[in-house]
Amino acid sequence: MRKIIVLGGTRFFGRKLVERLLAAGDEVAILTRGGLPNPFGDRVKHIQADRKDAAALREALGDEKYDVVYDNICYLPQEAEEAAELFAGRAGKYVVTSSLSVYPYGGAGKTEAMFDARGYKLPSPYPADIDYSEGKRLVEAVLLQKAPFPVAAARFPIVLGTEDYTRRLHFHVEHVLQGRPIGMPAPDAPMSFILADEAAEFLDWLGRSAAEGPYNACSRGEISPGGVVRLIEEATGKSANVVPEADGEDQSPFGIPAPWYMDTAKAQAEGFAFRELSDWLPRLIDRLAQEERTSP
Repeated sequence: MRKIIVLGGTRFFGRKLVERLLAAGDEVAILTRGGLPNPFGDRVKHIQADRKDAAALREALGDEKYDVVYDNICYLPQEAEEAAELFAGRAGKYVVTSSLSVYPYGGAGKTEAMFDARGYKLPSPYPADIDYSEGKRLVEAVLLQKAPFPVAAARFPIVLGTEDYTRRLHFHVEHVLQGRPIGMPAPDAPMSFILADEAAEFLDWLGRSAAEGPYNACSRGEISPGGVVRLIEEATGKSANVVPEADGEDQSPFGIPAPWYMDTAKAQAEGFAFRELSDWLPRLIDRLAQEERTSP
């Protein structure tokens, strides 16, 4: 039986990961601020602490050691630095959730070599004001350069599913059904996506394998934002109003300016089998459309 802690883990693919670990017989702890209910009851050990408070986090963890640490909520280099220090000597492996956002827009499918976290220069001091993309680059760089334990980083694109609290795919279904404009600057630019269940499977695989370093993870195949909308049109029988620009509340969360997709040859060569995007995305859209039609 492995001993595992998940930083985060109460919603979306983090919750699915915890369910997989429990089903496999692992001893699981989750660490959260306590803002959301613990959905697992006494099946997990629930540790409450703010990971931004290094002293409180250290006190909450005590002397516990873990075979695998999953970190789904690391966004800043200082958090990564503190984690590298805190889990030294107590983590067999560290798996951090990263992002397609470490890569720029445009060009062909992104390979892991296009962003070298191990060679990325670390600023001193770390910047106080930082955007999401640079935050994830620096999180990877800090952990892969400074952590005294093995680290794997899962570079995910936009994660989709019925439980997506950001409701990014829901946005498009709702806008088509309501006839509202959808702002898309490059509707034909190919994108990568991954299903929440698949993201959880991949994190589970990273924790069980000998994999270290960065790994791209997305479903096989790409689709453009316009292609997503066309699937919604087919599911709803309604025409979409796609425009190059719209007011903020009508601007597509998939509104990329250029192609933005990943190559997953590295993970596939090491044994992970990704799902086909075309197998699950139309079914997910059909389900969301049905739910939206029947909602009060």
